[in-house]
Amino acid sequence: MELDILNLWPQLQRKVDTMIEQIGSKSPHVEKEGVYDDARLDWWTSGFWPGLLWIMYDVSQEDKYRQQAWDWDGKIEACFLRENNFHHDVGFQFLPTAVAKYKMTGDQDGRRRGLHAANFLAGRFNQAGQFLRAWNQDKHGWAIIDSSLNLSLLLWAAEELGDPRLKQIAMAHADTVLEHFIRDDGSVCHIVSFNPDTGAFIEALGGQGFSPTSAWSRGQSWALHGLANVYRYTGESRYLAAAKRVAHYFMANTTVDPIPLWDFRTGDADLKLKDTSAAACAASGLLEIASLVPAEEADLYRNQAIRIMDALTQDYADLDGSRESILREGTGHKPAGQNVNVGLIYGDYYYIEAAAKLKNWTQRIF
Repeated sequence: MELDILNLWPQLQRKVDTMIEQIGSKSPHVEKEGVYDDARLDWWTSGFWPGLLWIMYDVSQEDKYRQQAWDWDGKIEACFLRENNFHHDVGFQFLPTAVAKYKMTGDQDGRRRGLHAANFLAGRFNQAGQFLRAWNQDKHGWAIIDSSLNLSLLLWAAEELGDPRLKQIAMAHADTVLEHFIRDDGSVCHIVSFNPDTGAFIEALGGQGFSPTSAWSRGQSWALHGLANVYRYTGESRYLAAAKRVAHYFMANTTVDPIPLWDFRTGDADLKLKDTSAAACAASGLLEIASLVPAEEADLYRNQAIRIMDALTQDYADLDGSRESILREGTGHKPAGQNVNVGLIYGDYYYIEAAAKLKNWTQRIF
């Protein structure tokens, strides 16, 4: 089975060219009625649009994409100089901007900004509980599965500086994910609450999933992709084993339809509600796992990623229309009734990332 990536990629270039004209200077997060919003620059999704552009530049070497992506890390960094709400998701913000810029062009400001963000993230480490604090305000003891993908910022910085301290923090948090977030069957929970003073486990919380015991599909994607990345940086086999276990749960629940429900354990009324952003992130993560396992195992993960990408392309992608997103039918926060059946910029990013990997792109942003 093989997606026709040679035919798809030119279509994606034309689509992104149109998006550049439509989106302009906006920082997109959610697309409703065909139009992306303009989110705050300190919002957690602000890195995905420029990250998408950096991938397009790296694959095509067309300078128009570099020009469009160039200023974003500086604009996001400026938020540090005023009241802001930066938190654990600085990885999502600075890996696809500052670090990508540095890797692809050698820009020293990009390097500096990426290292600054990594040190900020390291400062959120709770030593008693061995976790990275997720959000701000009163969420002192909360950690979330999304941080699995932000760990790449610490691991990149550790390599860049030759500083094992940052790697130790990343691995400590990853080990907490293995202990408290991933269940025996490979499903994951979204939020775990710890006592911030003692580090003791308090409870699992449903968060953006259906319930504390459910299996939020984008959380599965964050975990399988993020832990595969941790293995790529560290070579520690427990992280790859965990990524595979989460991936197997995801694949077992998408045998008929490769596009997952927003949560794999939910009520009948919500059975038809999909999340294409979870699908796209999972596809990229499955391709990452395929690149890391022995050759005789790789086809299992690669073929499932291709199934997902083919379904997204055939049934959920708008490559020729006027809407500003690539993928429709993303689900943001269903329990809160927020951003349901919409385009999501991180879904678009991971769709492009997975397509680039299928095109044998070897650079890595996360």
